[in-house]
Amino acid sequence: QFAHFGMLSRGNCWLTVEGIPDALPLAGGDCFLLAPGSSYALRDNPWARARSFCDVAGKMGTQLIQYGGGGAPTTIISGWFRFSATTLKPVSRLFPPLILVTADQPQTLALRRTINMLGSEVSEPTPGSGMVINRLADVLFIQCLRAHITSQSRSCNKGLLRAIFDPQIGMALQSMHDKVEAPWTVEALATAAGMSRSAFALRFKEMVGETPLEYLTNWRMQKAAALLQRGDPKLIDVAKSVGYDSDAAFSKAFKRVMSVAPGSFVQDLMTSGQNLDGRRLETARLYVMH
Repeated sequence: QFAHFGMLSRGNCWLTVEGIPDALPLAGGDCFLLAPGSSYALRDNPWARARSFCDVAGKMGTQLIQYGGGGAPTTIISGWFRFSATTLKPVSRLFPPLILVTADQPQTLALRRTINMLGSEVSEPTPGSGMVINRLADVLFIQCLRAHITSQSRSCNKGLLRAIFDPQIGMALQSMHDKVEAPWTVEALATAAGMSRSAFALRFKEMVGETPLEYLTNWRMQKAAALLQRGDPKLIDVAKSVGYDSDAAFSKAFKRVMSVAPGSFVQDLMTSGQNLDGRRLETARLYVMH
C-alpha cells in the first residue's frame, strides 16, 4: 500500500481525493499527505479530465516530467511512502483521509524545506542520493503528522495520532513500543505516564479507543508478524520477544488478533511470495512534474 504526498512549489491546481466530495484548491507552497490506499487527482480546474500518471511517467522514462502546455506554469513535487503488510494496519490508524498543510501555516516552512531537498536530490542525483532520499522521507513523514496535530490542536483531542503526541499518554505508548516484551501492567504504564491508575486508564481509553492492555496485545502481535516475515525463527523465540513465556499462549493471542494461527500466517506469506524486511516505511519513488 502507498501513501502519496506532494507539494505545489509554484502555480495553482485542484486536488480531488477519493472519499472527499469537493475538489480542493491548492496554491504554491501547499503540501498534502494522503492515507495509505487513497487515490487522488491533480487538475488545472475541477472539471478537467485527468490522465493516468503511470501513462505520463512511463513515456518520459525519468523522474522529471514535463506535461501539458499553454496554461500557467505549475511545478509539483510528489511521491509516495510504501508500507509493508504488517505495518499497514497500525499506520492506517494514524491517518485521516487527507492531511493538508497550506502555505500560510507556520508548519509549512519545515515541510517545504524537506520536500525541496528531496526535489534537489531527484533533479541532480549524486552518489548517495538514494540513501539521502530515504532519510529525508522519514523526516517528511513525521513533519506531516506534527503539522496535522498542531493545526488541529483545538479540535483533534482523540485518536491514536493525538495520543502519540500527548505528553502523558505518549510516554506510555513509547514505553510499550520500546520494551514490548516487558511484563506491563496498567499500574506500571500509569507510572510511566506520571498518572494515577484510574486517571490513566480512563484517558488512554478515551484517546486511543481501547484499553492499555488491549493496545499492548495488538502491538505485540504486529511486532510478532513482522518477525515472522523476516525468515524462519522458532515460534518460542518470537513469543518471548513480544512478552510471552509459552508458544501456546502466544499462538492463542496471535490467532485472536490476526484471525489466523502463526503457522498459517507464515504459510500464507510463502504462498504469496512475500518476504518483507519489516521496515516501517520506505519511499518508492519521487517525481518532479512541471
